[in-house]
Amino acid sequence: MNNYVIKYNELSAEDFIYLWESVWDESPSIDQVKLAMENTLFRVSVFDGEKIIAMARVIGDKGLSYYIKDVVVLPEYQGKGVGRILINELLKYVNDNGIKNTDIYVELCAMPKNVV
Repeated sequence: MNNYVIKYNELSAEDFIYLWESVWDESPSIDQVKLAMENTLFRVSVFDGEKIIAMARVIGDKGLSYYIKDVVVLPEYQGKGVGRILINELLKYVNDNGIKNTDIYVELCAMPKNVV
């Protein structure tokens, strides 16, 4: 059994950079990431005990479009359902915060090598 803890809107710039660098090349600057975190609609992070293991965020206009960005799961936790937890939390946010009975577009931005 896992000890996963889901946290909302607490993802720090430092944790973002740590996770980014676990799967991609050089990260954006700390100032870029801080500004991005301040202007993100919704952030979700997953912890295994005290260790951050995953993150994702939603950006958009809150009316018509939402974009899923920066979905990252530490390599040793990939394939264990953590990514599914992230996506489900993001979609719940969109459903809970969008205008009811309207079309809402959700797009996932992904690195070409990660598209399946």
